[in-house]
Amino acid sequence: MATTTKPKAKSKAKRRSPKKTLVIVESPAKAKTIEKYLGRSYKVVASKGHVRDLPKSKMGVDIDHDYEPHYISIRGKGDTIKELRSAAKKAKKVYLAADPDREGESIAWHLSHILDLDPKEDNRVVFNEITKDAVKESFKHPRNIDMNLVDAQQARRVLDRLVGYSISPLLWQKVKKGLSAGRVQSIALWLIIQRENEIKNFTPEEYWSIDSEFKKGRSKKFKASFYGLNGKKHDLPNNDAVQDVMKRLDPKGDFDITKVTRRERKRQPQPPFTTSTMQQEANRKLNYRTRKTMMAAQQLYEGINIGKEGSQGLITYMRTDSTRISIIAKHEASTFLHEKYGAEYAATKPIKGKLPEGAQDAHEAIRPTSVFRTPASLKKYLTKDQFRLYQLIWSRFMASQMTPAIMDTMAVTIEQNGVTFKANGSKMKFDGFLKVYGDGKEKDNLLPDLETGDQVKLVNSNPDQHFTQPPARYSEANLIKALEEKGVGRPSTYSPTIDTIQRRYYVKEVGRRFEPTELGEIVNKIIVEYFPDIVNIDFTANLEGKLDQVEEGKENWIKLVDKFYRPFSTEVESATKNMEKVQIKDEPAGFNCEICGAPMVIKMGRYGKFYACSRFPDCRNTKAIVKEIGVICPKCHEGQVIERKSKRHRIFYGCSRFPDCDFISWDKPVGRDCPKDGHFLVEKKVKGGTQVVCPNGDYEEPAQK
Repeated sequence: MATTTKPKAKSKAKRRSPKKTLVIVESPAKAKTIEKYLGRSYKVVASKGHVRDLPKSKMGVDIDHDYEPHYISIRGKGDTIKELRSAAKKAKKVYLAADPDREGESIAWHLSHILDLDPKEDNRVVFNEITKDAVKESFKHPRNIDMNLVDAQQARRVLDRLVGYSISPLLWQKVKKGLSAGRVQSIALWLIIQRENEIKNFTPEEYWSIDSEFKKGRSKKFKASFYGLNGKKHDLPNNDAVQDVMKRLDPKGDFDITKVTRRERKRQPQPPFTTSTMQQEANRKLNYRTRKTMMAAQQLYEGINIGKEGSQGLITYMRTDSTRISIIAKHEASTFLHEKYGAEYAATKPIKGKLPEGAQDAHEAIRPTSVFRTPASLKKYLTKDQFRLYQLIWSRFMASQMTPAIMDTMAVTIEQNGVTFKANGSKMKFDGFLKVYGDGKEKDNLLPDLETGDQVKLVNSNPDQHFTQPPARYSEANLIKALEEKGVGRPSTYSPTIDTIQRRYYVKEVGRRFEPTELGEIVNKIIVEYFPDIVNIDFTANLEGKLDQVEEGKENWIKLVDKFYRPFSTEVESATKNMEKVQIKDEPAGFNCEICGAPMVIKMGRYGKFYACSRFPDCRNTKAIVKEIGVICPKCHEGQVIERKSKRHRIFYGCSRFPDCDFISWDKPVGRDCPKDGHFLVEKKVKGGTQVVCPNGDYEEPAQK
């Protein structure tokens, strides 16, 4: 009898997929890059920054119980926290891979709390660069959360909260609503106002120069400047002194070459970027604001999709005080330089930068993760901002690993009747690091072939009057440099600090330089009078040093905060009792309200001055203060083009008929059309002046000074 085989019953149980290891980072871009490196057994998600913080509605610090912070989940992060908790429950293990600094350590610590992880467990991984090797190596050496780093961040957060939430309500009560004060921002504002006072109190002093041209035989003319009398340096304070010199000269007579000095001068490259020097150089060379620089740097660090290689971290961690470079990076740079330019361009002992006082050496300098990813090879994958910053970082790093530039210099002394002129010339002998990081200043300035005993003729002489100039107002780069040199704040604080004093309208930016506003002057005066330690640079720099000691485990954060707060709270009590209300008087506008007929006045608001009815709040009529530029709107041909300001105080141009006409331009229209395509022409700022151009790039006129 034939037997039949019964079909196997289908299993009702579904095959369970193996649990994955969960890795939590801050940003989605970073998560995408790291997940590609770690493989399928890992799931990488983003916390999107901090998940817990102090509440905005109150102090959030228990002063009576060891300054205990009362952390709450950040509003709007509920769904993110829910997703993180769900993913953590399903995971085989959870790793916290926030950035390798105090802020990152704090984020990891907060995550461990909301996910009920043991902070003593080895679940913290850090890496200085997001490359496959660096990421995989970091997971071989996990550690527990460094509570010294957490405490240092916590101490800074609590100190800033105590200052801000103690002084700000006073400013609201005594001056106007919407004001704020903070440790670093108060110093930044004070520096800007001190510089403004120096400018106001500056007395120009007259001085003169005598620039002359000489010629030897048929050789080209060369320039020389008056140096002194009888071989000694002599100043020219006025025209009488100039005439005394000119009387000594015989314009038709011979001038003697009394000394010729030829030397070889080396120009050394600068070390690779720290956060601060990157911010300064990007501001100086690229005209980037600090916020823009840090945003582009963050994107380059976290990962960019570069075609077949996928998402790759292109630079090392961008928050660092150090100029240190790893041996591997030095070797790679040396290999590239030998292959690309030759052995004579590769330094055997690359330049070493010095750490500023109080700087941290936790991370390497900012550099490309691979020098073989040249800016040109990545250009098509990067935005314009990313490309320009990457090019700056790559070039600066490569230059730091290269040999010095060598210049042949020549100094000539010229004399007649006891009057001394001096001329200097130079010629590039070897370009060295300037091959990749030139700044346009290295042009040859050649003198004719001169020897001691030669004679030359005076071609012309040009006495010129000058006056000493006051110190320049701070640019963004200068302000960052000053804060760093004085040990105030840290590189990561500079961008929000500068942003805050502009948003509060304490300062305004005119021609890329900061000027204090009337409101800024008022706030600074109050801080200086009632809270002198806040604007005491030595006090603030010493506090930064104490925070570093907390990070190193040498200082208790609670004792540090208490030592600061006790005298500070006394100052707050005194200010509350003794500070008089400041009246910011309204200026007459010179015309009446079109609604009620009462006089209009000029009031001070968060974003500057504006027109308002003097009967406020009975009449709430307000008008923006606009500046017409004398040009008809090129879009509607009805309204006037007026100068406006964005919330970040950047000037732009719009139509007076807005919102009926939505014309807008960042560049100033000139009231003429392009002769080639009919587009309206605009005035752009260029080095040394302005230039009228077509925005489409079809037409430009000669630059005007």
